[in-house]
Amino acid sequence: MGYKVCDSVKCAMVKKPYPPGQHGKNSSSRRSEFGTQLAEKQKLKAIYGLRERQFRRYFDFASEKKGVTAQIMMELLERRLDNIVFRLGLAPTRHAARQLVAHGHFTVNNHRTYSPSYSVKPGDSIAIRESSQPKKIFENVRTILKKFEPPSWLKLDKEKLVSAMVRLPDQDFLKELPVELSKVLEYYSR
Repeated sequence: MGYKVCDSVKCAMVKKPYPPGQHGKNSSSRRSEFGTQLAEKQKLKAIYGLRERQFRRYFDFASEKKGVTAQIMMELLERRLDNIVFRLGLAPTRHAARQLVAHGHFTVNNHRTYSPSYSVKPGDSIAIRESSQPKKIFENVRTILKKFEPPSWLKLDKEKLVSAMVRLPDQDFLKELPVELSKVLEYYSR
């Protein structure tokens, strides 16, 4: 839990980081500006596991707010409950975190939450439900969390399996994303 899906040298995306087929290796050099923007948007959507309509709503909401649109949009995506469960190391992938939240295994401020898109606010407490802790999916979580360190904007009590969002996510997570956010914003700003 709390590991990257494609971390090994044998991973297909590491061995061949280009599309399949005879034209795959050279396709990125011939890609249009629109094609590059579309590819970056699709990458970001795939990372967070969102559909087009959800993703577009996050962009529209971020563009209406005052401030840097890219930063606001990424902040909104990072504050999703399924993403926070993943960032805390309580699920191996974002997809697994989404499913665990949808099945009601987590509480936010002592209220059972079924919505993976729930936007967590600073000061909110996130915990695994007591009745869910003995389940097989969570039986090894304490041993896995001993080696895991959550992001600085999240606080985790590794024994009680209770965490809190200390503050809004900072810009450090923007650097680690394998996506050019400017291309995503250009795509939607057409």
